[in-house]
Amino acid sequence: MHEAYERLLAAANLRSSDGAVRITAEYEPLGGAGSAVFPPTVKITAMDAAGYLIEPRYVGGAREDVVLLDQRQSQANRCEAALLDAVQRGEVFLPHLALETESAGVAVRVTSLDAPHRSRDAYFRDAVDADGVAFDRTEAGLALRDASAGDVSAYLRLVPSDLAYGVWDSHRKRRIQVKIPRAYSSEMIGVAPLVGVRAAGRVDRLNLTGETVEVTESGWAPSADGKLAKGTKTAKMSALGHGMIPPSEGLGGVSVTGVQRCATLSFAQLAALRFGPLGKELAAAGRALVAAIALLGDRLAFASPALRLRSGCDLMLVGERVEWVLRGRDGRPGVEALEVASPQEALALFEVALERAQAAGLEWAREPVVVRPNASLQQAIDKSYMIAGIGEAEGE
Repeated sequence: MHEAYERLLAAANLRSSDGAVRITAEYEPLGGAGSAVFPPTVKITAMDAAGYLIEPRYVGGAREDVVLLDQRQSQANRCEAALLDAVQRGEVFLPHLALETESAGVAVRVTSLDAPHRSRDAYFRDAVDADGVAFDRTEAGLALRDASAGDVSAYLRLVPSDLAYGVWDSHRKRRIQVKIPRAYSSEMIGVAPLVGVRAAGRVDRLNLTGETVEVTESGWAPSADGKLAKGTKTAKMSALGHGMIPPSEGLGGVSVTGVQRCATLSFAQLAALRFGPLGKELAAAGRALVAAIALLGDRLAFASPALRLRSGCDLMLVGERVEWVLRGRDGRPGVEALEVASPQEALALFEVALERAQAAGLEWAREPVVVRPNASLQQAIDKSYMIAGIGEAEGE
């Protein structure tokens, strides 16, 4: 693994002919080729209704329609979730932020590996340390706040995964905001989608009527005489989870000729990272360490034989290539196999990268930076855990 690290070190600093790592994979639905899979539903602006994201692309040199099965942000989140799981299992440690509290007897924990805006999320902006000091005024908070394009060393020390997946400090009103592009990118598509339909309805076990009922803070009640007083809050029983709902046409997933994933690790972006006063040796090792984190996240998230994207979208891995992408010749890039296919191999590479960075002087935390919500955020969290009255049933 030391040989792979030396090549990664040179590549992450653009000192070799390697320009990227590319991972391409093919999948098949659990039901077999052609069986339906369910993409994420989005609101289509043109028709103001739910639909799937379908667009034309070139696939294998031919123009094809493709459906987006998992976008870049979601794929990055899957890598971060896999890294967090590994941290919680004690297999590896990555410095990160953790907001911890309790609400309604339930332990609540949000980390920079699962917060929407990573370490720059509003959860941490609205947090305080054990002494009640606002996070942005603590040593760690100030270091992250004051980082710039010319010095992201605080991120390497406190939240290194942010450098792999990208971060934007959009929750703080500053004329100059930290904005670090992602070095790792991945997405999944289905090729030549045929959109299906399905009937969605509800059968009531006791065949309750679908009448309109009165809704109060304490619950709901049908009218004894079938009449409701004017101004009374009302709802259909079907909206409260009772009664029959006649079947109606809904989105039924897609049938595709193939499912593809393509992930890339950009050495040009890693080489663009600047670490201010850190020496050249540590800066170079830091870039390689970020690359190793990205590869570890990918292998933890996607090396398994099966993958679940969401309900109705379970996939089997049928082929995969992990490759170095080299400077091209005759109009085509060169490719060579990268022998880091399993999580175990990726972890071994990460350990070598961390050892080398620490030997060069990297300060690597052994515990997360733990904060708690401020009073306003705690109140909002508590409100989310309150049970108040009857809600309307949502569709599947």
